[in-house]
Amino acid sequence: MLTPNRMKNPKADPHREIKAIYAELERRLLPRQCVMRTGCCHFRIAGHTPLLTRGEALHTAQGVRASGRKILKPHPDGACPLLGRDGRCTVYAHRPFGCRTHFCAGAGGMYPRKHVADLIQRLEALDEQLGGHGSRPLEAAVSAALDEM
Repeated sequence: MLTPNRMKNPKADPHREIKAIYAELERRLLPRQCVMRTGCCHFRIAGHTPLLTRGEALHTAQGVRASGRKILKPHPDGACPLLGRDGRCTVYAHRPFGCRTHFCAGAGGMYPRKHVADLIQRLEALDEQLGGHGSRPLEAAVSAALDEM
């Protein structure tokens, strides 16, 4: 559980703010064709791994726990550790910002920064409020958040 001494603002509710940021992102209609394609979830093939702020990691860890897991295990082929046996995201409703902004070319490519810069700033501000130290690779960030729960 996130302890007040770890947070700069003990009244901050990271899950509520993350949900508000993600809801605002959903209202920004940019042409995309992604419905759980999962091509970008194969990090070795895609050539990149999403980076998560502390608030995103806590929110994603909440989704991991809701899926019945207590730890993340590395995926054997270097894919996202959040993929299930069926190849689908096990925390889709809790997926991080980077996964929501579709860096997959097949889905329409990454959102232009000018469309999401204010949301990124909100994620960074929340990271600071929560005592985070900037974005970290998905597996390390979520694993650390799970250890705190």
